[in-house]
Amino acid sequence: MFKNLYCKIAKMGLGLLFITGGLSYAQQWQDVGIATVSAGASSYNNLVIDEQGNYYVSYYDVSVAKGSVQKFNGTSWSYLGGSAGITTGTATFNSLSLDYLGNVFYTNQDGYPNAGMEVRKFDGNTWTSYAKPFTATINHQASAVSPNNTLFIYSNAESGSVKRYVNNAWDQVGATGFGTPSFSEMLVGTNGKVYVCGISSGVKVFENSATANSSDQWSLVGGASVGSTFTEGVNSTVDFALGADNTIYVIYASAPSNNRRLNVKKFDGTNWVQVGNADFGISDNLYNVSIAVTPAGKLYAVASGWAMNSGKNTVYEYNSTSNTWETFGGDFVSDGTAVYNDLQYDVVNNSLVLTYSQSGVKVKRIALPSTSVTCNNADPGNNPGDTGCVTFNYRGQSVVYTTVRGADGKIWLQQNLGSAQVAISQADEDSYGDLFQWGRWDDGHQLRNSQTSAIQSTNSPDGLSGSGSFIIGSAASERWWSTNALSDQWTAVNASAVTSSNGADPCKAIGQGWKMPSQAEWTAAVNTEGISNPAMAYSSKLKLPAGGNRSFTNGTFDFVGQRGYFWSSDTSNSGGRFLYVGTSSANPSSGASRGQGASVRCIKDTSGLSTSDIKKVTVGVYPNPTNGILNVKVDSEIQNVKVTNVVGQEINVQFKNNQINMNGLPSGVYIVELALKNGQKISKKIIKN
Repeated sequence: MFKNLYCKIAKMGLGLLFITGGLSYAQQWQDVGIATVSAGASSYNNLVIDEQGNYYVSYYDVSVAKGSVQKFNGTSWSYLGGSAGITTGTATFNSLSLDYLGNVFYTNQDGYPNAGMEVRKFDGNTWTSYAKPFTATINHQASAVSPNNTLFIYSNAESGSVKRYVNNAWDQVGATGFGTPSFSEMLVGTNGKVYVCGISSGVKVFENSATANSSDQWSLVGGASVGSTFTEGVNSTVDFALGADNTIYVIYASAPSNNRRLNVKKFDGTNWVQVGNADFGISDNLYNVSIAVTPAGKLYAVASGWAMNSGKNTVYEYNSTSNTWETFGGDFVSDGTAVYNDLQYDVVNNSLVLTYSQSGVKVKRIALPSTSVTCNNADPGNNPGDTGCVTFNYRGQSVVYTTVRGADGKIWLQQNLGSAQVAISQADEDSYGDLFQWGRWDDGHQLRNSQTSAIQSTNSPDGLSGSGSFIIGSAASERWWSTNALSDQWTAVNASAVTSSNGADPCKAIGQGWKMPSQAEWTAAVNTEGISNPAMAYSSKLKLPAGGNRSFTNGTFDFVGQRGYFWSSDTSNSGGRFLYVGTSSANPSSGASRGQGASVRCIKDTSGLSTSDIKKVTVGVYPNPTNGILNVKVDSEIQNVKVTNVVGQEINVQFKNNQINMNGLPSGVYIVELALKNGQKISKKIIKN
């Protein structure tokens, strides 16, 4: 969080040029806005996120041979200042940062034949250039903004120098000459300290006071290097982040003797301590690293493969229970060589956001499990359209999904397995979710970015041990579970219970009574909901989106955003039954190869089970503490919002789009009272930083 909100760190991933509000959790990476943000090839990407959830990305823009900055406002990308190319010349070393007033700062190496560092501020309308803080030739450099909106910059000029912009002039911060680490990053904490991290005979972190004068020496944090790293080439980057308590976390790739794998360490106030397993990663030779930490202290990291995996990038999550690092959101994010990774946490949408270069700037995001919205696991009411929620484990994480009482009287999930949210349109990509092969379960194959592979020697569920790939084959005999026996089932409780004729039902993981719908249950839903095309499917109580399908021959995707494909538990002569929702028809009796990837929507068998007629209201108010913008999530309509201070004085605040704007309020404790239209009143104690 603080890496994003306080510092907007410059990302110096150096290498050869290889040229929507309110998300719920889904472990699946998705494009932000468009697949490629830049007009052409790019490098030296930086990503920052403001308190309203807007994304800013800067990069060296090969199409104009200058630095460019773009903003994503939740709908589309646009150039800050109206056009590409804001620098005087090339800007292969650059950084991006934000202050709390909405200003954007961009710094860059003034390219040959010029020299020095250029610094610009965008005030919402135009770019304004500052006087150069350094006039000698520079390369590695960074910038950050303190909580009191002071801009700090760093460069390798003067054998290592940091300055701040005060009273329209550059002021020296600490003594010069403390070192010139390569691939440097910069942070300003809430503890009044400035940090610089980089590679110089090992990974080093230096610190000084944000108010230091020119004679105050920089200190080496921990008194020693964090660790040894490789320095071959320009991709041997390092990165660091600050936790909410100003704990420093550093990521780097180990030396060649340890196969250039990843390490994360934290400073415990005295020493550098290993976080998780040492030398982790999906392969050897990892580079272009980045790290992000959530307000709750959850750690995520990213790196790209050097010689293996075609240079694809992978995101890792730290599992504090097992003290290990695990892949997150699939084995790979990119589908080709990815460089200049920059990973950030989006507090507004509770998601990870990643930018990288792959024939241009890519920006992708993935929603994280909510830590604010609670679920009482009550079933929906008895009226069609009534909603509830359910908590269960999916992809190794605890998730909360919306449930609904369908027109057929049954209880359904109101979103597909693996989806980020209930559909808000027919072509809402955040609602598509995962695409399962018939008879398979949550083993990773269903992710839209999963790898493909040929069938294993035992072509049935009992032969899938250890396989997380989407199985493809052009000939009928090469396809997944191709015997097509009508006696086969998809009802096993879990992977341990599968047999040669019965696959594990992924819906069973939700809890008692949950299962794959049968063909008959899909038929009843289609008839009672009046579904006859994708538009009607979306407008139904079930909110069925048009997620398309995945080909069983080559793993490509078809009719995404146009048609819906939803598996049932029944077999057919061609493989498995599914509900097909096409342009002008809805057929719950359709059949297809079991190797086809299709959506899974679960139903609850309530026979013999008790249901709750009263749905309790659940509320989430976050982040708490907040720096200004407070998000409200509630499963009931809000009639009025009231904010008071600790002495009972009512404070005038703006409430819009389920956000309370507390910017400008003094730091302290406040009471937020929500008056709901159902008559309930809910109070929350909020801390304003």
